[in-house]
Amino acid sequence: MDKIRCDVVSCAHNKDRACYANCVDIVGSSARDAQSTNCGSFLNKAHYSQLTDNTLSSGSCDCLQCAVETCKYHDNHLCALGSIQVSGGAVDYYTYTQCSSFVCQD
Repeated sequence: MDKIRCDVVSCAHNKDRACYANCVDIVGSSARDAQSTNCGSFLNKAHYSQLTDNTLSSGSCDCLQCAVETCKYHDNHLCALGSIQVSGGAVDYYTYTQCSSFVCQD
């Protein structure tokens, strides 16, 4: 299973809904819901089409950093989940992406 399952088809790192960025950085430090989180690693395929398969690993991205301290799964700037879902579809900017796996701490 891929560490980052991604439906942001307009991202240059997306290949068959798997992320091939060197590292994914989820941002939204004071988020209270998934819509307030973003994938800070998003690069628009229209401008950065040569970056697919740019991972330093032998496969898809396995480095997941998280700056969303309000998330239940935030663990010292990493994600404690085995995999996450990034959503957004065919967007132009990272602000239209989100971590759908976000769960706010109680």
